[in-house]
Amino acid sequence: MVNVLMVAEKPILAESIAKLLSNHKQNSRKGFNGACSVHEFNDQFMGKPAHYKVTSTCGHVMGLDFPGKYNNWDRVDPGDLFQCPTEKKEANPKLKMVKYLASEATNCDYLVLWLDCDKEGENICFEVIDAVQGSMKRSPSGRFMDVVFRAHFSAIAEKEIKAAMRNLVKPNLNESLSVDARQELDLRVGCAFTRFQTRYFQDKYGDLDSNCISFGPCQTPTLAFCVKRHDQIVQFSPETYFVLSTTIDSPNGRTVKLDWSRERIFDRDIANVFLNRVKAESSVKLSSATSKENKKEKPQALNTVELLRIASSSMGLGPAQTMSVAEHLYTHGYISYPRTETTAYPSSFDFNGTLKTQLGGRFNDIAQQILADGITKPKAGEDKGDHPPITPMKPNNGYLSGDQARVYDYVTQHFLATIMKPCKYITSTFTFTAATETFTLQSRKVVDPGFTKAMSWQAIVEDESYNGFKEGSTYAIQKNELLERQTSPPDYLTESELITLMEKYGIGTDASIPVHISNISARNYVTVESGRRLIPTKLGVALVRGYRRIDPELILPTMRSDMETQLNLIAKGQAEYTAVTGHTLEMFRRKFKYFVEHIAQIDVLFEDSFTPLADSGKPFSRCGKCKRYMKLVASRPQRLYCPTCQETLSLPTGRDGNIRIHGEKTCPLDGFDLLYWAASGGKLADSWSFCPYCYNNAPFEDMKSGVGCNRCTHPTCKHGMMTQSICQCLNACNNGAGVLVLDPQSGPKWRLACNLCPSVITVFDGAARFKLLDKECNDCGTKTVFAEYTKKSKLPNEEPTFTGCIFCRKDELGALINFDHAQMREDIGRIQSTRGFRGRGRGRGRGGGRGRGRGGHDR
Repeated sequence: MVNVLMVAEKPILAESIAKLLSNHKQNSRKGFNGACSVHEFNDQFMGKPAHYKVTSTCGHVMGLDFPGKYNNWDRVDPGDLFQCPTEKKEANPKLKMVKYLASEATNCDYLVLWLDCDKEGENICFEVIDAVQGSMKRSPSGRFMDVVFRAHFSAIAEKEIKAAMRNLVKPNLNESLSVDARQELDLRVGCAFTRFQTRYFQDKYGDLDSNCISFGPCQTPTLAFCVKRHDQIVQFSPETYFVLSTTIDSPNGRTVKLDWSRERIFDRDIANVFLNRVKAESSVKLSSATSKENKKEKPQALNTVELLRIASSSMGLGPAQTMSVAEHLYTHGYISYPRTETTAYPSSFDFNGTLKTQLGGRFNDIAQQILADGITKPKAGEDKGDHPPITPMKPNNGYLSGDQARVYDYVTQHFLATIMKPCKYITSTFTFTAATETFTLQSRKVVDPGFTKAMSWQAIVEDESYNGFKEGSTYAIQKNELLERQTSPPDYLTESELITLMEKYGIGTDASIPVHISNISARNYVTVESGRRLIPTKLGVALVRGYRRIDPELILPTMRSDMETQLNLIAKGQAEYTAVTGHTLEMFRRKFKYFVEHIAQIDVLFEDSFTPLADSGKPFSRCGKCKRYMKLVASRPQRLYCPTCQETLSLPTGRDGNIRIHGEKTCPLDGFDLLYWAASGGKLADSWSFCPYCYNNAPFEDMKSGVGCNRCTHPTCKHGMMTQSICQCLNACNNGAGVLVLDPQSGPKWRLACNLCPSVITVFDGAARFKLLDKECNDCGTKTVFAEYTKKSKLPNEEPTFTGCIFCRKDELGALINFDHAQMREDIGRIQSTRGFRGRGRGRGRGGGRGRGRGGHDR
């Protein structure tokens, strides 16, 4: 018997694939990482008895990043990022995915990859291969790839999955390399521009209201579309024009208004000439009456971009939200794979089978009618060579509601419409003359609603019938008037219109378009208003206008489409990875250098739009250098600015919460007033004191910037981890590195919170005083504590004070010590004190940096 490891992209897909291939006879267990499950069953593989293990990743296993020293925004020149090393790091270290996959691959003979069938999925295939090849049995041929296979599928359905299993192929290395190239280009280019302009502008202006002034080869041209429309609106000058309105009597006794064939005239005098000519006539003559049959064509098969457009314009769903809903529907087997550019059904597509899934459901009547009338050939589309169009796979059996039901219903209605007849209607046109002027009147009558029975919102609206009109007859004019109107500016771009432009110019892929639109909103470059309209902020406008001044190519959509063309050559095996990345990076390196040299051209625009840092904020806390008050700049990102020293210090802003003064306490290292970060929403473990200078510049070699006093290794500071910690975290988090530290402002609901994980112990509720003592417990080695009640005591025997070990005397203290938010170890004697942490400080090695990591790069 051979052992076969099969890996899907998500846990729920692994479960579905195992159920379908085993006919629901699989046995399941949890993987050791807690996030993935393993489903096992026996069957045949390539004619041999086989034991199958089906598990999954949780998206990408690895991510591309810079080595740690290059993630220091203060010490690293952003220009160096174009040539510095990069490395693959686990995308989610907490999941230990590499170790998990390697463990499950032990003693396996074959690997079958069930990752999503797109370029990103192909890239994850090779991440899985790298993780497991050291653990699997040696291939008989000595070549590991001989025992690696790839399944191609487009839907989670029994027929599709079993067909994929019968037709396994090899993973495509070229497609994976094209993704690697895109990741490297986006990382280097995005980080270089983002770091430079973020530091430059945040150190000069106080009301930017954005944590990160990011740049991205896809994101920035996307923003430019929105700003271009904004500029058209701002620069628009309305013009007055005139329309001749004529009303006549109809044969049925009602008056009707005719349409003037000239439509509009911009000169009042000329318009009056036409008005006077018609006024001289008492009637109009019907010179011709014609009827013509018209067709409203049905839609092409549904692809991702069209789904995003409709969801935004008709359902009010943003692109990111739409894709999240579509992914849920796909993984639960309701629709086919939702990421596709193809609008043509494959020749083997089972229309009857898909149609019959709708019998008995909400669209039963339409499905039955199509089956009775016969399926009409779908409108010609384009096969992009990726996945088939998006179609329903099973009926909504009552489990779907809200957005999921709305998206599913649209996918179903769109599919039904593609195999129905076009909508047919008769257009009747009546042409009238008066003097030299011509007028028209039209009416429409539906002959066959066709596909609009499924897509009712596209139905033709029938007009009033004008059958009484006779050619050659005259009809009395009731009223002639000249209407004065003004031209109006275009409206702001809607998400739907923006998606259309992005598709047209090749910006992003069907998978990444929602991300780029979401990014420009998250960065405060645009706001999403009613009707899903995208209105640029002054920050977005200033950036795009600045790019246009320095280097217009930075915002042109053609730059990204040209890059995508080169990446596609890698995917097809027609270009080398190193050649494409080397050429593109050198081009952007030169552009970056020119951008830095001419940044003042953007700065002029920012000066007109934003408030200088020196004029922003209110006095808040004392600077440890000049002893004067620094200003708290409360807009995103929150910062402290010292007008005297002209220094800016970052503050915790990544999460909800507020900052306040930590009493009259100061840092013994640099004299800055200590501050306190209070998390909102009841996050007990996420509140701590910190020195703003230490937060930006790590004081010791074994510390990182961006942390508070609860992680400071100063050996004697009364506010630091050494004096305010009681023991190691009871959960042994981060390999025992977590420490339970007293939250200094938590009284009278005192709590000890881990400085690395959410573990919390609440102690002595209502006590007026609580502190940790230097003395350690003789039995377990943790610090003893002192608690005092000044009013009614909750202590045993109503004693006013308690001194001792809360762990060894936890039974005696009862409900006063609450471990509900921290998993208590069974053996209390195994709790370790913090003695091993003492003396770790290694001198005042200032210069830690901002600790922003790789954040800010965008495609």
